[in-house]
Amino acid sequence: MKVPFLDLSLQHKAIREPALAALTATYDATRFCLGKDVEDFEKAFAATLGYPRALGMNSGTAPLHVACMIAGFGPGDEVVTAPFTFISSAWGINYVGATPVFADVEEGTFNLDPAKLAAAITPRTKGIIVVHLFGQPARMDEIMAIAKQHGLFVIEDCAQAVGARYHGTPVGTIGDVGTFSFYPTKNLGGCGEGGAFVSHREEVHTQARHIRVHGSDRRYYHDIVGGNFRMDGFQGALLNVKLPHLAGWTARRQAIAARYLAEIPLADSRLPEQPAYGKSVFHQFTIRHPRRDALREHLTKREVGTDLIYPVPLHLQKCYANLGRGPGSFPVAEKAAATCVSLPIFPELTDEQVGHVIASINQF
Repeated sequence: MKVPFLDLSLQHKAIREPALAALTATYDATRFCLGKDVEDFEKAFAATLGYPRALGMNSGTAPLHVACMIAGFGPGDEVVTAPFTFISSAWGINYVGATPVFADVEEGTFNLDPAKLAAAITPRTKGIIVVHLFGQPARMDEIMAIAKQHGLFVIEDCAQAVGARYHGTPVGTIGDVGTFSFYPTKNLGGCGEGGAFVSHREEVHTQARHIRVHGSDRRYYHDIVGGNFRMDGFQGALLNVKLPHLAGWTARRQAIAARYLAEIPLADSRLPEQPAYGKSVFHQFTIRHPRRDALREHLTKREVGTDLIYPVPLHLQKCYANLGRGPGSFPVAEKAAATCVSLPIFPELTDEQVGHVIASINQF
């Protein structure tokens, strides 16, 4: 039995007719840049997931960049984030001239370790970018306590955590800003690039709205230096079709994860931890195994797709060699990169396919 790591075509086939109808309507109305489709999505996204307001943007990286601009990070400032994540989590820091400082992650969740975060803070630290990795909320109570103690601006990178909650509170509304990605492979994916910016602080939302459109609130009048971070109409149109399905897709991901957690008993592997403070939306189901490469080769022979997500932590990327943090600097992140393998967990998997993944792993 063949089990792909991900097959986006299955989801898109299921919604093909309403999706094409929505895209056609946008095309015919020439609503190509922001406009009604994006506005409708912003309202629905906020209402569905529990945000006071939302702004659609043109990628998942864009809201991180905008958040760093609003926070006022700049040359000489340090911003702490995790080294085990996609590199966009750190890009916004560089874009505004500040310096990323890494703090190691937890063994169980791969999220920022509050104790390591506290140790990384210096007089130059101005903010924190918290990543809710693979859909699992980070320990926001401890992180926010550290931020309050030092007066730090907190950005939540929720790119993989759409719909996740921390003690019942939607991720993205606990810190100063929440950022989302609608890259096609995400739990809520567009038909191209897309992202969202949320904040419970109205003045921050207003700043982001101006920055998104060249620093302008009125055409040809530019009060601040901004950029072009606008979501296009086609992304808004498709996301409007997909959003009502998100809860069902998330429940299916969680059901698949529950089977993996219950039925993969390998003594020498480590399954994702599920802390009581937050329930993962399982953008990925990532396990660790000391013989990761051999396990992956075995699964390939059994026609089970896998992926190595983040095989090189950020501090060991060539672009960050100037930071001088070599091997051994963040041992938990480095161990994760060396031993992690992600299993198929997209909603369209059949029960038989899930069973084949489990049986194949247990055979190894």
